[in-house]
Amino acid sequence: MVEIVDLVKTYDKGTVTAVDHVSLSVKKGELFGLIGPDGAGKTSIFRVLTTLLLPDEGFATVAGLDVVKDYKQIRKLVGYMPGRFSLYQDLTVEENLNFFASVFNTTVEENYDLIKDIFIQIEPFKDRRAGKLSGGMKQKLALCCALIHKPQILFLDEPTTGVDVVSRKEFWEMLTKLKDQGITILVSTPYMDEATLCERIGLIQNGKILSVATPEEIIDQYPDPLYAIKSDAMGKLLKDLRNYTYIKTCNAFGEYHHISFKDSLADPVQGLVEFLRNENQKNIEIKEIKASIEDCFISLMN
Repeated sequence: MVEIVDLVKTYDKGTVTAVDHVSLSVKKGELFGLIGPDGAGKTSIFRVLTTLLLPDEGFATVAGLDVVKDYKQIRKLVGYMPGRFSLYQDLTVEENLNFFASVFNTTVEENYDLIKDIFIQIEPFKDRRAGKLSGGMKQKLALCCALIHKPQILFLDEPTTGVDVVSRKEFWEMLTKLKDQGITILVSTPYMDEATLCERIGLIQNGKILSVATPEEIIDQYPDPLYAIKSDAMGKLLKDLRNYTYIKTCNAFGEYHHISFKDSLADPVQGLVEFLRNENQKNIEIKEIKASIEDCFISLMN
C-alpha cells in the first residue's frame, strides 16, 4: 500500500536534510510504526505521502499511485491526523464531523459504523466547541474526522503526544479495532514503548532509517548480553560505570542503568561488583535483562 524508494526532502534551500534517502514499504492491512525522536524526519515523510510536500529526490507511491502525479486521487484514499490538533476550534464536535464529511461528499450517517466505537465516547460532548475539549477528546475527534470518508490508508503523526497514559492506551486499542476492519495504518511516535504495539516498525534518526523489522526481530538482533544495575548512589554509579575499563555501553534507564560488557572478561559481573565496592558503592543490585526497543535504538544509533 505504501512504497518509498530513496526519498530525500530538504529545507532552507537544501542546507537542511530532513529525509535522507529513505526506502521502506508497508503492506496492505498492516499497522506500521515509524519510531524516532523529534526532528528525526517522521512528519516530513508523512507530509510527502499525504501529498502536502513534494520530494526533492526519489519517489513514493500510495495504493499504487504516485504522490506527485496522482495527488488528487491519493487525497480521496487517505485519512491524515497531523501532530498538532488542526480541526476548527470554534466549531462544535458535531459541526466538525459534518464539515469533514461534506468535504468528501459523504455524511456521518453513511460511515457511522466505522467511527461508532470512537464517537460514542465523545457523543456526550457533541455540542461542545472543539477548542474546549480535553487532549484525549480532541484526539478522538480528530481520528473520527480522519476516518469519516472511509479511507484505505490512515496516517497518524504522533497521535498520542501530550495525552495522558489512559488515553494513550485507549487510542491504541482503537487502532487495533480499525486494523481489523482492513484499514492500513501508519503511525509515527517518539514513544519507544508504543513500538511493540505495531506489527512492523521502522526506527529513524536524523532522516535515516536505522532498521525495519518486527519489534521482536529488532530486539533479537541486540548484539550483547544486557544487564540492569543500581545502587544507593545512582549519579555516582553512572560515572563509576563509565570509568570502568570493561564496560562497552552504559545508559541511564529510570531506576536502573543498562550496561553491556566488552568480550575480554570470563566473569564480567563479579569483576564489576568488586570494582564498585572499591568505589564505596553500597547495595549493588545487578541482573541480566532482555533488551527493549529503546536499548536497540540506542545501539543502532551508536
